[in-house]
Amino acid sequence: MSDTPPLADGYEISTDPARLDAARVHHWLSTDAYWALGRAREQQESAIAGSLNFGVYGTASGEQVAYARVVTDRATFAWLCDVYVDRSVRGKGIGAALVAAVREHLRPYALKRIMLATHDAHGVYEKIGFRPLDRPDQWMTLSFE
Repeated sequence: MSDTPPLADGYEISTDPARLDAARVHHWLSTDAYWALGRAREQQESAIAGSLNFGVYGTASGEQVAYARVVTDRATFAWLCDVYVDRSVRGKGIGAALVAAVREHLRPYALKRIMLATHDAHGVYEKIGFRPLDRPDQWMTLSFE
């Protein structure tokens, strides 16, 4: 397993839903995340309500600078999604530290697998231990788009 990358000084990670800046998360995802462009605010609010949410915050300001969401039964499976780091703090390792924190938070559940999909961040996730599917021919998807 890969080492856990440290979170940059001046930042902290929390799963406290009261700390989430839902408006900021919606803005990031609906305007700047290729997988969620145009997502309605109500849809994002519902996604947050039904998920385990992680935020990264400036320790001095309390301002949220990154987000990740996990859909899980906490017994057998988890899907990591909506990972986003504000453009102003990219390049500081915040995304890698966030994903590692998600991995460590989920570890005690002894899940069989954590899945994710990415178009362009394979290197970030590989550092945390994610690998391509061994048998992608066994996986299927149903899309309503």
